[in-house]
Amino acid sequence: MRQPPRTFRKAHAHMAAGLCSALLLAALAGCTTRPPPPPPEEAAAPVSAPVLRQSSRCPRVMLMVNEQNLGSIPTMEVEAMASAMLIQQQVPVVDQEFVKANVAKGQTLLKAAGDARGAAALGQQFGADVVIIGEVVAKPSARRIAESSLRTYQAVATLRAVRTDNAATIASVSEDASIVALDDVSGGSKALKAAGRKTLEALIPAMMASWEKYGGPAAGGLLTRVVLNIGGVDQVWKLKAVRELLRGLGDKAQNLTQRSYTAGFAVFEVETPLTTEEFSEAFVLKPPEGLRMQVLNISPGKVDLRALAVP
Repeated sequence: MRQPPRTFRKAHAHMAAGLCSALLLAALAGCTTRPPPPPPEEAAAPVSAPVLRQSSRCPRVMLMVNEQNLGSIPTMEVEAMASAMLIQQQVPVVDQEFVKANVAKGQTLLKAAGDARGAAALGQQFGADVVIIGEVVAKPSARRIAESSLRTYQAVATLRAVRTDNAATIASVSEDASIVALDDVSGGSKALKAAGRKTLEALIPAMMASWEKYGGPAAGGLLTRVVLNIGGVDQVWKLKAVRELLRGLGDKAQNLTQRSYTAGFAVFEVETPLTTEEFSEAFVLKPPEGLRMQVLNISPGKVDLRALAVP
């Protein structure tokens, strides 16, 4: 068989060598230019845990909020939001459905929402220690935005927390919010929720701080303010004996103040590291000579008693 020319053999050899070199370089390039591994996934932002409280230090809360969307449509959106926020912090809430079923929603609740004493009296009927009252109203602006279908909806929320034993306001907050939306009902609803949330986020912590300091069991070294309403103090020696008894309790009865004394009825106020129940026990179990103290009623921050002469 005839051999191919030498020049052809050389050319073929050069082509084969070049092909092998190209394949080798491609393989090496593939090894050195391997894509980097994907970056690790970013850790999810930690979710803030709800504030956990001891149930013994929490007041039982009832809600009576007058809510009006578009200035006239009654709603219950802020009440529902408040219930969820309180329950998340383990604060007991009076069943709103039970309240509505036993009290007319009309004039009674609306009057109570603006009257601290009426709200306190109604709250006591349902076993509440604190009633959150007030109103949240949303209204649309008169004009559309730049001749479009958009409109601004503004809501104002004014809420306060009232103790049911003495009708004292322990926290009060007012906030407003504006929302731009197309639809009247949904726009007003969003504004109501926005203003309500801002108000509740400030009101609930203030309410709990005040309750833990003055209304309920003492926590973290705080003192509980207790009002003592004492009847049967119809003689001066009895009044003096009660006052000396309170002074004799030492650190259990700090900042003693006699508020009033009228027709045999004396009102004292003290600050104590004990709970209201524990303080009443300490006061009653060591009565002054010649007297016996009878407890008539114990409620958060208040004890009603009667002084009886020992026969």
